[in-house]
Amino acid sequence: MDDNAWEFIMIKPFWRALVAACSLLAAGASFAQARTELLVYSALEADQIKLYKDAFEKDNPSVELKFVRDSTGIVTAKLLAEKANPQADVVWGLAATSLKLLDKEQMLMPYAPKGLAAVRMTMRDPRPVPTWVGMDVWSSAICMNLPESLKRNLPKPTSWADLTNPVYKGQITMPHPASSGTGFLMVAAWIQMMGEPKAWAYMDALDKNIGVYTHSGSKPCRQAGAGEYALGLSFEYRANKTRADGAPVDIFYPKEGLGWDMEATSILKTTKKPEAAKLLADWAVTKNANELYAKNFAVVALPGIATRLKYVPDDLEEHLIKNNFDWVATNRERILAEWSKRYEGKAEKR
Repeated sequence: MDDNAWEFIMIKPFWRALVAACSLLAAGASFAQARTELLVYSALEADQIKLYKDAFEKDNPSVELKFVRDSTGIVTAKLLAEKANPQADVVWGLAATSLKLLDKEQMLMPYAPKGLAAVRMTMRDPRPVPTWVGMDVWSSAICMNLPESLKRNLPKPTSWADLTNPVYKGQITMPHPASSGTGFLMVAAWIQMMGEPKAWAYMDALDKNIGVYTHSGSKPCRQAGAGEYALGLSFEYRANKTRADGAPVDIFYPKEGLGWDMEATSILKTTKKPEAAKLLADWAVTKNANELYAKNFAVVALPGIATRLKYVPDDLEEHLIKNNFDWVATNRERILAEWSKRYEGKAEKR
């Protein structure tokens, strides 16, 4: 055998391996190109999105999710501003009260996800073919920094009324209700619980103790955890996580009742990818999805899925106020305008 023949025999396996590798790369590229990209607008917490996205894409490898994430009020305003030229395909993790606004603007696609029958009737649009379906409930909570409160000799609050005590002057931080769903659900709850005149009088008194209104529902609890403020008005997911992560906070759930809203899912009527969007809407009501929600929230859409969260009361649901979502959605802009007129001066700079 001459040298050229021997060289050909030795090189042949290399070429076979190279061709095979190229074929695999081409197949991978083809698969990647075949994936449908969905643009998802969301107010989910940043530390939740990756887990939810990865779980969905594992079960639905033909779809890739791209997220635009911000606080509830900002996402809601963005969606309304884009009404004439919608960008999003799906909303996943936005307040039901916000989705009711979009529904009134006829921006949402009616769709009954597979498995809808298992969802609590109280956590979905009640129409036979809904435009939105709930995921979980989030409710107000108060985080208190223990070292700061001891240093300043601050009493532990047990009620919303306690927060107007002058001893807390400058020591409370709260979410801005126009930016944050958490801030808005508190304001809406106070008005529903107290009636408008008493609620505005209460907020006038509370404002005297506010150091800053943040543009995030999570930030006040983080600020309390870091000792920037003694008290942070926030919500139970962030309160539970802040304490579980080791911050020196105690958590309080005011005895008068808790404001709350639902995170929910909806398909935009204008999506050009309805089949992929329906896959996400279907998956969002599955047991798998609800088990992920239950890692963060005490109340989820499917009965029997919720698990105990260490620093959230087992009977949290019993503390939720009677919430008229239609009234809240209808009066949202009026309430926010009045709130801004009174308290905007203490808003955090963007």
